[in-house]
Amino acid sequence: MPRLSRVVAFSIVSLAAADAAVADPPAPVTPKQAVIISFDSARDISQWKRSRALAARTGAHFTYFVSCVFLLSPETRKEYTAPRKTSGKSNIGFAASKQEVADRLEQIDLAVSEGHDIGSHACGHFDGKDWSKADWLSEFGSFKRILENAYSINGIAPEPAGWRKIARKAVGFRAPYLSANKALYEALPKAGYLFDASGVARGPARPRTVSGITRFSLPQIPEGPDTRRVIAMDYNLYFRHSGGFERPSKAEEFADRTYDAFRAAFDAQYQGKRIPLELGFHFTLMNDGAYWNALERFAGEVCTKPDVECISYRDFISRRRDGEKRASVGG
Repeated sequence: MPRLSRVVAFSIVSLAAADAAVADPPAPVTPKQAVIISFDSARDISQWKRSRALAARTGAHFTYFVSCVFLLSPETRKEYTAPRKTSGKSNIGFAASKQEVADRLEQIDLAVSEGHDIGSHACGHFDGKDWSKADWLSEFGSFKRILENAYSINGIAPEPAGWRKIARKAVGFRAPYLSANKALYEALPKAGYLFDASGVARGPARPRTVSGITRFSLPQIPEGPDTRRVIAMDYNLYFRHSGGFERPSKAEEFADRTYDAFRAAFDAQYQGKRIPLELGFHFTLMNDGAYWNALERFAGEVCTKPDVECISYRDFISRRRDGEKRASVGG
C-alpha cells in the first residue's frame, strides 16, 4: 500500500476510534417505583385474609409487624413479661383463645409462603422512649422466644415444618407509637435485626444504613383541602379526619381524601426521583374501613403497573444490596 494511502487509512481508523471514545454513554435506566406497604400488630384474622387477597390481586408483597402478645392466649399470657412490668401485662391485650392463636399462626405461615415478610412490633405495645438497651433486648428476646415457640407454648399441634426458620427470618422492627430512642438503635444490631421502620420524615426519604441497621421512615404527605402534611399511616389520618372518634357517615369522604393523598404522593415520586413511598396501616377498620378502602383502590391502580413494585421492606433491602453488588462488579 502506498505511504499516502496508509496515512489516510490510519487517520480514518483514528477518527472512528475517537468518535467512539466521545460517544454519549447509555442513558441511565429509570428504576422501578417502589411502594412499601406494612401493617402493625396484625391481629384480626379476617384482615389477614383480606390483605392476602389484596396481594394476590395486585402482585404486592407486604410486611406484617406482629405483636407477640397476640400469639398468647389468656391461659399462656404470663409467658410474657414486659420491661419494668409484672408478667402477663399488655397495653393491647392478648389473643382471645387458643383457637385464635392457632388461626393467626396459620395466617402467618400462609403469608410467608406467599412471599410476605414478618417483622416485629415488639410484644405488649408499650412506649419504649425511656427504655434502656437492656430493656429493649429483653423485649426483643421475648418476641423471638414467643414467636419461635408459639406452637409449643400454646399446646397447638402439629407445628409446621420450617416454622422456626420463619421465626428466625423476622429481622425487621417497628416501634410501638413510632417511639424510638438511642438505646433502641444500640440494641437492634445486638438482637440480630437488619432494619428499623420507626422513623418519620418530612416526605418520602431514601433509607440510610447506620451501624448495620437500615432505617426507614414513614413520610409526611400533603392531605386534605389545605394540603397539611400528615404521617402516611391510617391511625394518623383517623385523628386528622375525626379526632380519633368514629364518624361512619363520612367514611366515603375520608376514603376519597386518603386515596387522593396517597395518589398525589405516589405520582410525585413516579414522575420524579422515584424515592420509595412507604404507607402504614393497622388491621383496625377505623371510620368504617375508610382507610382500607382507600388502600385497596390505590394498590389496585399502582401495584399492577409494570414499572412499579409493591414490595416488603426486607425485599427492598435485598434488591438494593443485589444492585450494589452488580454495580461493584461492573465498576
